Amino acid sequence: MLFPTLTFGLFFLAVYALVWGVARDNEWRKILLLLASWVFYGAWDWRFVALLILSAFLNWGTAAAIARTEGEGRRKALVTLGVIANLAILGFFKYFDFFLEQLGVVLHGFGIERDLPLLSIILPVGVSFFTFQGMSYLVDVYRRRVPPASLLDMTLLMSFFPHLVAGPIVRASDLIPQFARAPKLDRGMATMGLLLITWGLFKKAVIASELSVGLVDPVFFDPSAHSSLDLIAAAYGYAVQIYCDFSAYSDMAIGLAALLGYRFPHNFNQPYRAASLQDFWRRWHISLSSWLRDYLYISLGGSRGGLAKQCRNLMLTMLLGGLWHGAKWTFLIWGGLHGAVQVIETLWRKVGLPGLPRPLAIFVTFHIVTLGWIFFRADSFDGALGYLGGIGRGDWANTITTPLAVALMGLGMAIHFTPHHLMQGMALRVRRVPAWALGLGVGVTILLIDAMRFEGVAPFIYYQF
Repeated sequence: MLFPTLTFGLFFLAVYALVWGVARDNEWRKILLLLASWVFYGAWDWRFVALLILSAFLNWGTAAAIARTEGEGRRKALVTLGVIANLAILGFFKYFDFFLEQLGVVLHGFGIERDLPLLSIILPVGVSFFTFQGMSYLVDVYRRRVPPASLLDMTLLMSFFPHLVAGPIVRASDLIPQFARAPKLDRGMATMGLLLITWGLFKKAVIASELSVGLVDPVFFDPSAHSSLDLIAAAYGYAVQIYCDFSAYSDMAIGLAALLGYRFPHNFNQPYRAASLQDFWRRWHISLSSWLRDYLYISLGGSRGGLAKQCRNLMLTMLLGGLWHGAKWTFLIWGGLHGAVQVIETLWRKVGLPGLPRPLAIFVTFHIVTLGWIFFRADSFDGALGYLGGIGRGDWANTITTPLAVALMGLGMAIHFTPHHLMQGMALRVRRVPAWALGLGVGVTILLIDAMRFEGVAPFIYYQF
């Protein structure tokens, strides 16, 4: 059930009407939202609703046991077991076949031929997101940063449909206190929510999907059939596409939650304005980057223990962050590239070398990120190398890049650099509009966006993770 579809629109209208019109008691409201979230998730595959429930029970029970335990050794053992159990779920569904394939390659290298049976496991949508959410909750309870939640609150935390399949990764400390009290229908939140949903729909349907269909997908499917100019254009196009696609999902998730009375943290802050890779990760997919920082990088030791350990921890964090995206060497290489550049940046500062002027630093950072996106998007490592080799051919014949694609890239970057305060100011002005006029305006805008689509809306890129 994709966000920008009529099916989801009808589903959300039903949930909205029931939540605000029927479920007056907060406990019943949460039960209704939980059931709606399971219906939403079950629209992909009902079998995986059981996995979601199992994961919630696992984390709720482990956290409750940690909270009841006084001895530090036993508490650490419990949180370790809980994290291992979460990783086992994630590892089985996401990485089992991949590692079995790599084992076969290693055995073949030693002259051992084994026919290792692959399970062809179906990847549950959003498993990386709700697993990381469960692990962060366990660690926060262990660190005594949050109290243990009720079973209902914990299950709703992991299942809440606006962020279930592609984030943001909302932490227990942010969302469970909101579950504790019945939200009120606030005009300001509702207005901002409608604007974010409309804004996200525009970025996804008009920019991301059209760039994908008209330029990026054809070029990446067969780089050898396209000119160097097309390869460069498609690389830039993918940089714009993935930003507009993923930030659109985040905007819509935040907006949907706001209409239901809950606040989610923002997930993007103009990442292509970053003047370094470390700055980029403070702006891109903020809920994941902060998770990697707080639960992985700091747990590894962070910047403590000297420069060598700091660089090691940076590299490990980014490699594992790349692997989080999927069981492919290209994701690992993408993470390794980001980690290596951050290590270079750290060493550069330690040596005391002067930094680049900010405009030049932004330019260089953007192109390093775009280089990384080629590996991220490519189907294989050889495919990425072939893509880069095609750029080096120097064939400048334009075969597929259209004025529309160039215009969409320009529009996407203009949206990217639009200051957040302009959206907030627009919300303040729009909230003074009568409710009937606001609803009519949003409806007409959505119809116009639908009319501007040349193709159907593809699934969000981050649904696969």
